[in-house]
Amino acid sequence: MKLFTSFSLVSLILLFNSCTNEPGPWEDLFNGQNLNNWTTVRQGDGFRVEEGSLVCSGNSGFIFSELAGKTANFELTAEIKTTPGSMAALLFHTSEKHSEGAPVGYQVVLGNTPSKATEKMAAVKTGSLLGIRHNYYPMVNNGEWFTLMVRVVENHVETMINGVKVTDYIQPENPWRSPANGKRMLSVGGFGLETYSGETMVKSLRVRSLPADKTMKLTTEADWDAKVTQMAEQFFPLIDFHVHLKGGLTIDQAIENSQKLGINYGIAPNCGLKFPVTDDASLAAYMDTVRGKPIFRGMQAEGREWITLFSPDAVAKFDYVFTDALTFTDYKGRRTRMWMPQEVWVDEKQQFMDQLVGKIESILSQEPVNIYVNPTLLPASLMPEYDQLWTPERVARVIKVLKDNNIVLEINARYKVPHVQIIKEAKKAGLTFSFGTNNAAADLGRLEYCLQMIEECNLVPEDMFLPPLQEDKPVLVKGLPAKITG
Repeated sequence: MKLFTSFSLVSLILLFNSCTNEPGPWEDLFNGQNLNNWTTVRQGDGFRVEEGSLVCSGNSGFIFSELAGKTANFELTAEIKTTPGSMAALLFHTSEKHSEGAPVGYQVVLGNTPSKATEKMAAVKTGSLLGIRHNYYPMVNNGEWFTLMVRVVENHVETMINGVKVTDYIQPENPWRSPANGKRMLSVGGFGLETYSGETMVKSLRVRSLPADKTMKLTTEADWDAKVTQMAEQFFPLIDFHVHLKGGLTIDQAIENSQKLGINYGIAPNCGLKFPVTDDASLAAYMDTVRGKPIFRGMQAEGREWITLFSPDAVAKFDYVFTDALTFTDYKGRRTRMWMPQEVWVDEKQQFMDQLVGKIESILSQEPVNIYVNPTLLPASLMPEYDQLWTPERVARVIKVLKDNNIVLEINARYKVPHVQIIKEAKKAGLTFSFGTNNAAADLGRLEYCLQMIEECNLVPEDMFLPPLQEDKPVLVKGLPAKITG
């Protein structure tokens, strides 16, 4: 039903200001009282005004407004509240022709419910550009009002939540789009609200035009943009869960790189004996430095002593915990750290491998972790024989302990492990995977080996890890053992 059809004074004002070098005046798309200025294209389960808020309910609903004219460059702000299980989108550069399966313009996701990778769209969080750039870390909680800002200048799109940037996207001159999404492009157009599930509340929805400036057009790498966009269309979570602030890399630099590349990051401090985070107090201090940042918070559990240094509640503050089997005490009582040649003792190759597999089984069956990282890595002296030393029987034992303890297998970009055949065997066994860099310097790369393994091992979104719900965290389910045996 058409609720507002006249070409408004607001449209004229915005059109005039788009021809100047000054932003236009702020104008209300939603007046807090009714749905005047909106066209209901698909009613779905309903749109209604309740206590000054626009309530968007259920699924398949779509309303459209051209109150601000066919806007190209603009800044929009809205006060939004999501509810458990709700999912909606704010559209721009759209039209009444927008419909499911054939989107017109861009959809900014509105959803904050913790979800699994298998839920695909539900796993994508507020501020994402649906099918273009996905963010998986929820910056706000259901049930609380937050401010969303969307800014578009020429080919540059930014979204912010409570003043924190979560998406920074540059559309290439000829961007890749699948045939079904060929109109998911920057252009000119109106605004819309679309519902998928639950109830989403919107109030104080305002927009102003911004001046055109062709000199502000930015460039980006078309090939990389195409790769990331293809993964977003498939709802494949592109996340590097194994990032360290090393080599001078700061958290702000990491976030900037994340948004430039479209790779979500999980940043992890080293936690253990003689490491930067060594007790509950230093863990809390670290958390203060990352509060409000658009990243996942990982814990690298170092050495076998870590279980004695932290409380379960402190560990559960992290989104996920990972460890490796590079540090252990060998059969002669020698502390082994496999990345340090001077602290590796290989008395006999087969005996060393049998010992290593036993250590992996002991660690992963007892320590409450989510991810096994740097997996199957061997000392540098043995890596040339990797494929021979990792026999089918040894691989099967590692896969079994991972499966039995619901632990994720990392595909590591730095060390290029595990090799392809092990990943294929792990997939066949039903394991879940994560991507990780384990950077030693400021350059994080682009997960090249991980992307290669997607193709060679036919990995799909359902194969990938996302951090568990709070109540499902291993440290709260299993607790911390008094000591590691074996």
